[in-house]
Amino acid sequence: MNKILLIIQREFLSRVKKKTFVIMTILGPILFAGLMIAPALLASLPEGPKRILVLDQAYILDFDKGTNEYKFDYLPPKELDFDAAKKVFEESDHDAFLFIPLSESGALDYIQRNSQLIAKKNVSLSMDGFISKRIEKNISNQLLLDLGVNPEVVAQVKPNVSLKKFSLGDDDNEGKVEESNTEIKMAIGFGTGFLIYFFIFLYSSQVMRGVIEEKSNRIVEVIISSVRPFQLMMGKIIGIGSVGILQFLIWVFLSFGLYGVASTYFLKDKMDTTTIMEAQQNMPNGGDVPQLLQIQESVANINFPLVLTAFLIFFLGGYFLYGSLFAAVGSAVDNETDTQQFMLPITLPLILGIVLATNVIENPDGPIAFWFSMIPLTSPIVMMIRIPFGVPMWELALSIALLVGGFILTTWMAGKIYRTGILMYGKKVSYKELYKWLKYKG
Repeated sequence: MNKILLIIQREFLSRVKKKTFVIMTILGPILFAGLMIAPALLASLPEGPKRILVLDQAYILDFDKGTNEYKFDYLPPKELDFDAAKKVFEESDHDAFLFIPLSESGALDYIQRNSQLIAKKNVSLSMDGFISKRIEKNISNQLLLDLGVNPEVVAQVKPNVSLKKFSLGDDDNEGKVEESNTEIKMAIGFGTGFLIYFFIFLYSSQVMRGVIEEKSNRIVEVIISSVRPFQLMMGKIIGIGSVGILQFLIWVFLSFGLYGVASTYFLKDKMDTTTIMEAQQNMPNGGDVPQLLQIQESVANINFPLVLTAFLIFFLGGYFLYGSLFAAVGSAVDNETDTQQFMLPITLPLILGIVLATNVIENPDGPIAFWFSMIPLTSPIVMMIRIPFGVPMWELALSIALLVGGFILTTWMAGKIYRTGILMYGKKVSYKELYKWLKYKG
């Protein structure tokens, strides 16, 4: 046991003392926060309105001036045709040119098929959507008028339903009704599932590279003269896994610290519940509950202690399972290039867990989500995606038990391969050879 602890200490200290570990541990939460915040900040930056030159031969837009974001400037439809208007656009400083034709019969479906939007650079999705909806709305109003229906009356009776979503409590909170926000749960589930995938793949690869490096440098021959191969493998796996746990915990504390600073100094006015509710009362008919407040309430309903605890358990279980397999692969080859033939069967379940994320989020209680959250090779990812949606405790306990059994089995198998392969040089190993190593006794 003392020898394993020495190997754990060596693997742990050799990595945490590196400058790259310190830099990435500090920059990690900042980079993640930047990826989430930067797009919103960039989108909120003030930008001049897009000016659109319009040749509306059918008078569909009815000289609509547009909005603050998109401004319409009209050309005289009786004086210019398409080619002349396009030339005017090319010589102007407008961002886009909209052409709405008029058919000889005045058919509205002709307008829908033949209207054109030309931009000097690229037509953005927001511009396309804005203009399309503007034309659709005016065509719809024209059709209603042709049928003798007042569009204003239709607009007044058009309902705008926004369902408040709730879910019944689980077995531990039977009868309790909680507000449900699928978008928040989806983000947390997919985010934690992807982090599991990232951490397992990252640190398991480090185990494999470390084994290959020691084997190629013949250092391992000196090491196993003092320790048994299984002790060396377990010490390496646990030592590198400890680095991952330390980095994750630091990231959690830094992330909550950054969130606290941001909410205190930068988002105080936007996140103050009293201010939000006062603004709501001043809105007509009391207004709707602002989306930011709904998000706050939904986040408050997430069981974060359970999520963080489950993350650590499934990361450790998944890492030990895959780390032992990666160590076995590293011991069976002489260089990293030779690992390719063995990597696909090992990494395929990890990739499958990410591929199934959409299906699991769509139906977190379905058979696909259930079974793949029980299979040890996929459960670390799939179960983490399910947990924010609520998982019965017996399913969670069963998944953890199967995962523990899974990594015990893979560690035993990997140990037998590692024991033989770590001293094997200059031979291309096949699956048949690995099977023989598994059958060796002793």
